Amino acid sequence: MHLVDLWLTRSLSMCLLLQSFVLMILCFHSASMCPKGCLCSHSGGLNVSCSNANLKEIPRDLPPETVLLYLDSNQITSIPNEIFKDLHQLRVLNLSKNGIEFIDEHAFKGVAETLQTLDLSDNRIKSVHKNAFNNLKARARIANNPWHCDCTLQQVLRSMASNHETANNVICKTSVLDEHAGRPFLNAANDADLCNLPKKTTDYAMLVTMFGWFTMVISYVVYYVRQNQEDARRHLEYLKSLPSRQKKPDEADDISTVV
Repeated sequence: MHLVDLWLTRSLSMCLLLQSFVLMILCFHSASMCPKGCLCSHSGGLNVSCSNANLKEIPRDLPPETVLLYLDSNQITSIPNEIFKDLHQLRVLNLSKNGIEFIDEHAFKGVAETLQTLDLSDNRIKSVHKNAFNNLKARARIANNPWHCDCTLQQVLRSMASNHETANNVICKTSVLDEHAGRPFLNAANDADLCNLPKKTTDYAMLVTMFGWFTMVISYVVYYVRQNQEDARRHLEYLKSLPSRQKKPDEADDISTVV
């Protein structure tokens, strides 16, 4: 019995030692793959925190098993194509409080279907490609950006799963219609279909152009007629001013002789 207890005690110690060794290897592996300036930890999956790391671009050596990725409060200005394509387990992506201005068309390719939360608030985004958020299932935060409200933005928000909630927080910094500047996007979209404005604007411009040409033609015709009338009047006055032809004395004598 004593031997059995001793064996169990040693077995338990070995199991604990082995478990500690495995955890140490995992931690070392995660630490060795962690991008420079970031902190990596395991809490419901690999958590990569690169907040306030003075990053100017998104790291390209992110661990493939990353589940939570925090890139907020940096100096990132763009999101390149397929930058997250290998992060198939990514659930949370925080890119808030950067200087992001450009989001490429395929920026979220590879994570659009799995991403649950996307934070792009407090950046400098004015517009994005109409396909940038295609198939995105995440709850997106895109408030506090200088959005330009136009047809493209309308298409983008319609393509997002939570577009109504997302659109509620979008304020038009500028717009294709000046009266929409400073107003919530939903108000602008309710007032007019922003995707039909270019055609209407083109038709209006065409009418204005045609009216302008018509006015020019009429003005020219009126000017031409008046100018001709003035020339005719002057010519008539000139003819009237010419001295009338008088008969010569010899011609008068000849006529008298004949009579």
